[in-house]
Amino acid sequence: MKYAVVIEKAENNYGAYVPDLPGCVATAGAVEETLHMIKEAIEFHIEGLKLDGEPIPKPSAICDYVETEDISHIA
Repeated sequence: MKYAVVIEKAENNYGAYVPDLPGCVATAGAVEETLHMIKEAIEFHIEGLKLDGEPIPKPSAICDYVETEDISHIA
């Protein structure tokens, strides 16, 4: 399955979470490492759900970018 992942820059690292898998998070020092860690976290999370007899949520989150005009000049 292919889950949407959100990666956010924090003060000293990057954090990632999966909207369709509440509680599935990862942090690391670089984006590439964060992606690696969140992939492992997703696999671990799904395995835990299976072991607990819980349903595996199907991917449903949609991600995209919305372009806006540059408003950095507005005070």
